[in-house]
Order: sequence, then structure tokens, then C-alpha cells
Amino acid sequence: MLGMRERPEGVGDDLLAEELAAGWGIRARSVDYLPVGAGGYHWSVEGAWFVTVAEWSAGLEQALRTAAELASELDFVVAPVPTGDGAVVRRLADRYALSVYPLLAGTAGSFGPHRDEDRDAVLDLLIRLHATRAASAPRADLVLPGRDQLHAGPRGPWAGGPYAEPARRLLAEHAGSVAERLARFDALAGALPPPRDWVVTHGEPHPGNILWTAEGLRLIDWDTVQVAPAERDIWMLTGAESRYERVTGRRVSEAAVEFYRLWWTLADIAGYTADLRGPHTEGPDAAAALRHLAANLEAR
Repeated sequence: MLGMRERPEGVGDDLLAEELAAGWGIRARSVDYLPVGAGGYHWSVEGAWFVTVAEWSAGLEQALRTAAELASELDFVVAPVPTGDGAVVRRLADRYALSVYPLLAGTAGSFGPHRDEDRDAVLDLLIRLHATRAASAPRADLVLPGRDQLHAGPRGPWAGGPYAEPARRLLAEHAGSVAERLARFDALAGALPPPRDWVVTHGEPHPGNILWTAEGLRLIDWDTVQVAPAERDIWMLTGAESRYERVTGRRVSEAAVEFYRLWWTLADIAGYTADLRGPHTEGPDAAAALRHLAANLEAR
């Protein structure tokens, strides 16, 4: 959940260049770190490749395999470039996964609501995605990630780093609100569409993951792809529900839209809490995490 303005520990440009050569045959003479995004670290390589380093997990590898499968059918899916032996990621320094993408010319937005004039175009991508099938797609389990962080309570002191105690105080101040949201989350879970109606979803189709190119829209960042209720995507396009229903013939559940809106906020609270409760140092990423934690706790 921490931002990615600071570079990952133990991953220097020389190591990155070695791995790109070994895995993809890329001669990385020009390697430029891009302090953008969250959830992964990014570089521009040779002005032709967008390189990502993220925490390795079997789930990440499965998600990127799904993106590669979807890209064979959907032209807007930006999937990883396979290694020489056909893998979608390459293990890096034991802890990380390295993936490579074509560096596309285009403009992306930032997290937040879609502009009214963009909504239909984005919705059209999601309608096409929801009509596909991907055998490799992971299936949602509806378990809130990091929920144990919220149940642990704001007991202190927390000594993970300079922002640990401020984070604990924020959670203590908002403990009642968090408990209410968790209770509402659990109640809404029982009203979700049945699994037989689930579809392939992106999970985070906000403006920051939409790339506007001369060839059309592209949807990036597929590490969250899952088979899940369609509302997992639709809640980010407020005002698009009636058109989605008209085009697909599928009813949009208001309860499911609320569930996923609440999921996003609670998952962010849990993620920032875990980051700030654990070991960290003073720096722009941790400071931003504290600000985002406060904003999510205060949001209603």
C-alpha cells in the first residue's frame, strides 16, 4: 500500500539490467526509475519497455497469466511480454517479481471518479471484458484483505517506525466507525449475486489504469483480475448502471455496488495500517500512507 516514490531495497539498476538480459534478451543501457503508482515499482527502459517490480506471490503470477490469456481476445488488455521461456514474470532477489510491458504512448488519469465524457468509453471496455471467459482467472473469495489488522484493535504503543503511533491514534479515534463499517460489510456480503452470475473483472478500472492512446483506450495493471460480481468494476463508474443493464441485460445490484465501495475503503485502511504498524522509516512514502489512512478513516 505504500507509495512508490522510494526505490525498492536491494534492486539496483545493474541487477535490473542483468535480469532483463537473462529473461527477455533486453540490453538495458538506459534505465530510468519512475516514482509513480502504488503496489509496484516502475522503470522506463530504453524508451521502449515499461518494467515493473512487485512483491512476488503465486496470486500475482496467476493474475498476469490471466492478462496474457485475455490479451489474445481483447485488444485493450496490456499484458506482460513473455520471457524467452514463456513465463509472465521472473523472480528477482527472492522477494520480488519482475515483469515487462511495452511502453505505450498515451495519457493516463489519476485515481478518482471518471469524467462524465469518458464514462461510456470505459464502460464499453468493461462490458467486453465481462463477456469473456478466462480459464486461468483466479476466483474471488470475498475475504477482506488485512481484516486482522482492523480486528487487532488500536492497542499500543506501536513501534514500527516514526508514523506508527500517529497511525495508532487515528485508529483509536475512529474505532467505532471502523466497527460499524465492518458490520455493514458483513451484512452486504449476504446480498451479493450468486457465483453462477460472476464474470471476469479487472478490479481497479479507475482513471489511473486507463491509458488513452492514438489507437484507442487500453486497460493496464491486471494484478487484481478476478472472477467476481460485475459490480466489483461497475461501482467505479457511478451513473453507468442503467446503461450497463440495458446493454448486457444483467441487473446491477445496489447492495453489491455498496459492498465493493466499502471494500475499497476498508482494504485501504487495513493496508495502510499494516504498513505503518510494521517496520518503516521516515520518508515520503510512509508520510503519504499516514495521510491516506486519515483520509479513508474520515471518509463516509
